[in-house]
Amino acid sequence: MKTPIRTALVGYGSVAEKMHAPLIDVCSDLDFTGVVERNGNRCQDKYTAVTTFRSLEELLTAESAELIVITTPNEFHYPMAKQCLLAGKHVVVDKPVTIFSHEAEELNALAKEKNLICSVFHNRRYDGDIMTLQKLIAENTLGDLAYLESHFDRFRPNVSENWREKEVPGNGITYDLGSHLIDQVVLLFGLPETIQADIRKQRKSAVADDHFDIILYYPRFKARVTAGVLVNAPTPKFLLLGENGSYQKFGLDVQEQAFKEGRRPEGGNWGVESLENWGKLFLSSETVAYPTLNGDYRIFYQNVADAIQKGTLLKVTIEQTISVLKLIEASFQSNELGRKILRAEGNW
Repeated sequence: MKTPIRTALVGYGSVAEKMHAPLIDVCSDLDFTGVVERNGNRCQDKYTAVTTFRSLEELLTAESAELIVITTPNEFHYPMAKQCLLAGKHVVVDKPVTIFSHEAEELNALAKEKNLICSVFHNRRYDGDIMTLQKLIAENTLGDLAYLESHFDRFRPNVSENWREKEVPGNGITYDLGSHLIDQVVLLFGLPETIQADIRKQRKSAVADDHFDIILYYPRFKARVTAGVLVNAPTPKFLLLGENGSYQKFGLDVQEQAFKEGRRPEGGNWGVESLENWGKLFLSSETVAYPTLNGDYRIFYQNVADAIQKGTLLKVTIEQTISVLKLIEASFQSNELGRKILRAEGNW
């Protein structure tokens, strides 16, 4: 039996506290040993076996972790991940892996050179709804597909004090939610031929982009991903159109609310959505509820552990996230130029 991998968190903000820490803690092949908190000992108060460090340098000097998970603001992802890889540590970086694709390419080359695992926390690949869409597409229930619409809408009319809404590198909703939604489309359909984007600051006091509407074009299909913070009406999370009918799904994956409520990701009932929230299939002859598969973010960390201990293939690779970054870069370029960006231009 292999010894669990000593694992440390860098940063203990809301996402680290509510999501990363419990996911690491429940993974039997990971041993949650350390955390970097600049002030306070909030993590150690909850996880008593964890040692608190005041800097990444202090953590690396202590040699108390083999896997380091970086959950800091986006601008620190690249330098910190590079520092950890140079120190011989496996790394998980919260999405987006870096701000610029060339930085991610450097991390990828460094990880390969050092024979280390470097993955990115694209947890929303394990939302129940996207897993359900994968199943629906594999079954060819809707026949030839024509259009996918993917929303992540919220009503937040006031600008918050969160770093994502401040004038810092890598801020804004496109790097935040766009990373997830674009990654999901690429997971389902591969890389597009062209991309076009409208990225805005809709709130008067916003300094960071708070709305995007991005279209990814394929030979006989297109996908639209959009998110905004001035949406106070229900919009579908997913709408998929095909020659045999349509699929429509409302509501976020249930895991997010469970994490917010402080529930531990344990047991067979984790990620189970109630029947009344299932999506619907609108077919030519009938309308039926289509069961939502159980979402399960635990898959991500188990896969990272297996990749380190057993050489299992990573499910989320740096190469995949480089493509997502290039699509985000192309989206900003499209918005600035007011036109589609071809794959030959963006080289994704």
